[in-house]
Amino acid sequence: MLDVALPPRPQHAYRSIKFTCEEEATVSLLLICFILFLVNCSSPEFAGPPPSQGHFVDVAPYLGLIRPHTGGGPEKRYIIEAKGGGAALLDFDDDGDLDIYWVNGATLEAPDSGAGNALYRNDGTGGFVDVAAAQKVMGRGWGMGAISADYDNDGDADLYVTNLRHNILYRNEGHAGGFSDVSSLADVAMSQWSTGSAFADYDLDGDLDLYVSSYAVLDTSEIAPLGTQWKGVAAFVGPLGLEPAPDVFYRNRGDGTFVAVTAEAGLDVPTPGYGFAVLFADDDDDGDPDIFVANDSSPNFLFRNEGSGRFSDQSLRTNTAYGEMGNSQAGMGASWGDYNGDGHADIVVTNFEDDYNTLYRNNGEGRFTDVSFSAGFAQPSLNYVGFGVNFMDFDNDSDLDIFVANGHVYPAIGAGGTGATYAQPDHLFENLGNGSFALLSPVAPDTAATRVSRGSCAGDLDGDGDLDLFVSNLNDRPALLRNDVGNNQNWVAFQLLGSVSNRDAIGARVWLFSGGNSQVRDILCGSSFLCSEDRRAHFGLGSATRIDSVKVRWPSGIVQRLEDLQINTYIIIEETESALSTPPDTEVPKSSTGRRQSIQEGEI
Repeated sequence: MLDVALPPRPQHAYRSIKFTCEEEATVSLLLICFILFLVNCSSPEFAGPPPSQGHFVDVAPYLGLIRPHTGGGPEKRYIIEAKGGGAALLDFDDDGDLDIYWVNGATLEAPDSGAGNALYRNDGTGGFVDVAAAQKVMGRGWGMGAISADYDNDGDADLYVTNLRHNILYRNEGHAGGFSDVSSLADVAMSQWSTGSAFADYDLDGDLDLYVSSYAVLDTSEIAPLGTQWKGVAAFVGPLGLEPAPDVFYRNRGDGTFVAVTAEAGLDVPTPGYGFAVLFADDDDDGDPDIFVANDSSPNFLFRNEGSGRFSDQSLRTNTAYGEMGNSQAGMGASWGDYNGDGHADIVVTNFEDDYNTLYRNNGEGRFTDVSFSAGFAQPSLNYVGFGVNFMDFDNDSDLDIFVANGHVYPAIGAGGTGATYAQPDHLFENLGNGSFALLSPVAPDTAATRVSRGSCAGDLDGDGDLDLFVSNLNDRPALLRNDVGNNQNWVAFQLLGSVSNRDAIGARVWLFSGGNSQVRDILCGSSFLCSEDRRAHFGLGSATRIDSVKVRWPSGIVQRLEDLQINTYIIIEETESALSTPPDTEVPKSSTGRRQSIQEGEI
């Protein structure tokens, strides 16, 4: 493992800030809104090449991320060999920086033994060390993806790993104990081919429930290897021609165990899809999480939470089941974010070659519109196969850009004479601020960055205030793309800690008001392609030098309003039961004094 020595990271300064907010009504109600800590992120950037003309630089080999992914053989005789490559960003050791859980595959000769996953601990000085064996999270079998959340509300990050067979729930036992495999104990060790997954509190009882998408029933003994063709070259069979597998929904009992309630929740659709990405997000802004599933070669799902423990299938009504021409697309990855600043979060989905990546604009009335071509997003994707996708403000200019991880599924595609290639460059689309995007090239100047990409995670891995990218590559080492442009502008980010709500505040919505403009972020767990991203709500501020106010709506319904906040820092906000519960559109009144009550220096 490559060990890179870097200058020590400066010690963070922590401050506890309390605000007093008083309701200006007949009933005097005291609201305490406070920020526990302010984290000064003046850390040095990752080691690697100096900044160049690209927007990102791949620094993975400089940081010890050199282990190659194992995903079947080079010919890709069966569809399973072309899938996988997920990852999760998490702070498993609670030291303030992001670690990486990287999911590995297996081979057809030994599909149940697996090549072993990695848990890369961020050492805080710019390097990563694989501690999977010591932390007991090496996995087993053919891994697909991972998400990380505190499912048991004990204050540390747990892991859920999807596999070809036998998913794994790892419970974090704290600094000394590593992780424990509690899959069987928790009743979530389903044995079918699982892909995407997501955590959220669908019944708003304070703990996290789990949706797991499934792909297909696969028996290689009944399928001919390279049994079909695509554009004149030999190709594996599937997904059409394989039996789709049903998704599974688990309710958290609150005692460390789950129960499958797929049918009871109204999620047992008559015809399953070939499921990949899952988004657990509030698409109609009514305070409870809905479910979007990107399905491969079958209609996407959008299930609306009715608030009674059940969901209704709104896929057709919301215009998210199909593309603009009314056809099923090959949904791979999905991301959620308000790209046009209208206060309603939108959906982006990656698809297959000769189709286009889809941008669904949220109209704010419970429906979406496919604006892929009019936004300049579709045309550049037609010759590529998209997998991972991330809404992210890479340049901190206060609007959301889009990153797409590309890579074909047929290694022989280059011999077909169509101009398509197996390894493909990833795409970075800049938001032009007028509802459209422009493709920037290259993402990173290193020509070796053209790989067969799968999952992608956005997060500030070096703590310098801009969003980096971790990209998993099939049968290759991953890429860690250091952002070289974002921290030229101002920013702020928030980590939310629930007390009445689930500890990770998954399902919370954060509004930021600055310079007459507003931005919104949702706290999610599960996105992109088989991945889980940085859960902190990151806002680019551009040239703005102040924040007017921030509003947080917690899953519990509690609303907090904060003012006089610093910029270019991380702020940790804790939910309090004494905060005023208000309707979603009601802002918490300001304090009658308008003064900060106390500021104290301290440690975490």
